[in-house]
Amino acid sequence: MSNTRQLKVIVTGASGMVGEGVMHECLQHPQVEEVLVINRRPSGIVHPKLKEIVHQDFFNLSPIADQLRDYDACYFCLGVSSVGMAKQQYYRLTYTLTMHVAETLSRRNSNMIFCYISGAGTDSSEQGRSAWARVKGKTENDLLKLPFKKVYAFRPGFIKPTKGLKHGHAFYRYINWLFPIGRALFPSGFCTLAELGRAMINITLYGYGRQIIEGKDIIALAGTPI
Repeated sequence: MSNTRQLKVIVTGASGMVGEGVMHECLQHPQVEEVLVINRRPSGIVHPKLKEIVHQDFFNLSPIADQLRDYDACYFCLGVSSVGMAKQQYYRLTYTLTMHVAETLSRRNSNMIFCYISGAGTDSSEQGRSAWARVKGKTENDLLKLPFKKVYAFRPGFIKPTKGLKHGHAFYRYINWLFPIGRALFPSGFCTLAELGRAMINITLYGYGRQIIEGKDIIALAGTPI
């Protein structure tokens, strides 16, 4: 089914590996006409489609809120690792920050698609033993209650970085050799960053039958055969 709609999208977390990769796919895609990134410091990236807002405090978006109207989608790629982080700080940076941004956007873009990068192993019951998985599950559950057109929670496992971008995690360089093996043995647990970006764009254009997007869904939405 063809869809010639042009999209205006917001990408958060573009100074990290996932956000940078999603932004890259958006800038390359012929049906994305504008990409707004919100960063704490200038990205240094220049592109005809790219707009950038430099804003330090993601817990207070009121100074820039009026610039966040009339967008078709938000690809929320901000995230932190729970490793070595106090539970209260992880909760604040994962749940509280995400909900503040999402609530701000929902009040200004009732027709918006909100795509949240969660993670494989997220606990939707909020009752499991893993603290990070419970926090991610609560974040997903409460995002789904917001008055967006649609919310999708993406749960990728291993993500292969896009070659040539600046913000790939160093450890991926040492374990990328695992990707073809993992993809062959457990394809739903291994996707590329390019597939993740394309999946978000396609779900905005065409929709999808589920709101929790697992690895196999990411690959299908990207149009990549397993």
